[in-house]
Amino acid sequence: MKISIINSDGINIAMVENEDVLIKDAQSALELAVSIMYESDCTRIIIRKELVAPDFFILSSCLAGEILQKYSNYKIKLAVVGDYSRYTSKPLKDFIYESNKGKDFFFVSTFEEAIDKLRQK
Repeated sequence: MKISIINSDGINIAMVENEDVLIKDAQSALELAVSIMYESDCTRIIIRKELVAPDFFILSSCLAGEILQKYSNYKIKLAVVGDYSRYTSKPLKDFIYESNKGKDFFFVSTFEEAIDKLRQK
């Protein structure tokens, strides 16, 4: 796993790169966040969609809710970068829409958009 730190307007954002899926369940998501917080003192994370288990995007699996709840508890902000156009599930589309209206979790198509969302206070 490679972590790059981006400083945008005085805010540090960790960009995570890896070859394999990193977030497989709520525990691995929490371990990732704690590791990033410990190593780089960042509470804002960018990760590619491919590094998140596909079950995350099946809302009935409850994985997304578990992970986002843990991240909320630790005050972690997360942006997941990828192409979401292939998803047809209305609940998932609504979930993405509502998340993007908030201040903590974002599902965006570019790294630039992720940085823009995460640097907001």
